[in-house]
Amino acid sequence: MRGDGDGWVFDADGSRYWGRHGAAGLLLRAPLADGEVAILLQHRAVWSHQGGTWGLPGGARDSHESAVDTAVREADEEAGIGGNDLRVRAALVTHSAPSGWTYTTVIADVDEPLATTANGESAELRWVAESDVDGLPLHPGFGGSWQALRERLADLARD
Repeated sequence: MRGDGDGWVFDADGSRYWGRHGAAGLLLRAPLADGEVAILLQHRAVWSHQGGTWGLPGGARDSHESAVDTAVREADEEAGIGGNDLRVRAALVTHSAPSGWTYTTVIADVDEPLATTANGESAELRWVAESDVDGLPLHPGFGGSWQALRERLADLARD
């Protein structure tokens, strides 16, 4: 079974979340020549939910998938990044809703910034220096979790 996760979940307060079984996204990191680390970001297509903002490739989780499987599949669909190209380092639930809906951010590394191929959900894909992420108009969910994610990235760098 594939694709049974598409659909909205609504909380009692009217908040809505994409993914009947939750959602997940991939925070993919790569070293840059200057020693800084870049993050692959997706500039969301204007027609999409929170369009025009920057976030991570990601989407609805299907009932049979783990959060890691979802994040890797979505990165392949939205950015052309295959699972064989990356090393998963961590998975963190970065948003939980009263309905039980969750968003999991999966952190993975690659050895260098990979070429990407955007699908129709993206206005653009870009490798952005970690220090420059805050300067972009971020998707509210990603923006709300970015500081905690940066702390986790720093922990991983020490490991």
